Amino acid sequence: MTELIATSSGVPWPSDKVSTIPYRVYTDEQQYKLEEDRIFKGPTWNYLCLEAELPEPNSFIVSRIGEIPIVITRDKDGEINAFVNRCAHRGSLLCLKHRGNAKSLTCVYHAWGYDLKGNLIGVAFQRGVKRQGGMPENFKKEEHNLRKLNVAVFSGLIFGSFSNDAPDIESYLGTEVSAKIKRVLNRPIRVLGYNTQGLKNNWKLYMENTKDSYHASILHTFFTTFEINRLNQKGAIIVDESGGHHVSYSMIDSSLSNDDYGQQNIRSNNAEYRLADPSMLEGVDEYGDGITLQILTVFPGLVLQQIHNAIAVRQIVPTGVGTTDLAWTYIGFEDDDEAMIERRLKQSNLAGPAGYISMEDGAVGNFVQRGITGTDEDTSVVMMGGETAESQPFRATETSVRGFWKKYRTLMEGQVPSA
Repeated sequence: MTELIATSSGVPWPSDKVSTIPYRVYTDEQQYKLEEDRIFKGPTWNYLCLEAELPEPNSFIVSRIGEIPIVITRDKDGEINAFVNRCAHRGSLLCLKHRGNAKSLTCVYHAWGYDLKGNLIGVAFQRGVKRQGGMPENFKKEEHNLRKLNVAVFSGLIFGSFSNDAPDIESYLGTEVSAKIKRVLNRPIRVLGYNTQGLKNNWKLYMENTKDSYHASILHTFFTTFEINRLNQKGAIIVDESGGHHVSYSMIDSSLSNDDYGQQNIRSNNAEYRLADPSMLEGVDEYGDGITLQILTVFPGLVLQQIHNAIAVRQIVPTGVGTTDLAWTYIGFEDDDEAMIERRLKQSNLAGPAGYISMEDGAVGNFVQRGITGTDEDTSVVMMGGETAESQPFRATETSVRGFWKKYRTLMEGQVPSA
């Protein structure tokens, strides 16, 4: 067992590197509480919703940052606002509907009312009843507005931050990741559907999983069986300078052999399996670059997927130290014709809670959470492809997982780890 070194993050780490991870970071309650302040309320941009989900003035939608409930609005002037979904009076949830349209928001508990910028505009019985009771003369509504967030909109994605120290959104994302978001979200978005999946594992295990291209064609036999994704296909991993964001992409090459997988004696494919409706995998190169799979993450909790023509945004939302909500939003574009919409809906069966590909991802995080029970003083090994966190021109690597821990430790400990 590796000797652990105490750090200011709360959980001891084995070294200043990001290639061995203490299992306790997935199970420790104090660590989980520190993450709220140092990550979710720290100098980060947290994905909230799509701009398309606020289609007109006076529309609203609710979301979360960590476990903190958030309301996002488009006010009467068309501006986007975000604030904590908590009445400034006694702390009750303010907005009880998931989405809707309203000129103001009123708390059901004591009828305090707010405009869509988060300003307090009305207090029931502020002057009392029959000149009795009411708020004191020195009470000022402008001192009791909702707790407001900074807001950034990028390529149709709405982000919020509690911190005034967060850089502008493009600087936060970096040049390469920004370009890969714009590549996918290159025109007005149309929402096709939603679901939310409950995961019985720490939120970081799912984020690690989405950054781990190495597991994709091992765990997901559908990938190799139907030649969607193999590690010997052309592709690469992009890791931004901070380590927190990444892009993994690949291109289908049907001429490749599966021998590399057969020689490894691993679950890889079964040639006798066929789809009753193979049209589900008939993709269109809508971006003109041959990339058939791109998985992109933005720290701390956003995943943007393109698998063939199935495009989705996944929001990772912690609900406890060992539980997570994974909210899926399936999207297309306003200029899609009926054939493209049908194609996207068919291919959406690849992902999601019961997807042919990602069904296993909903289980494997719990395998880890259960596997480390009682022995969380030990560490995992994240050394595939080296011990650094940098872009690499191949995908048999865990470099972007190490990047996640580089960003994580930078925020939790206030200094950049060796990477």
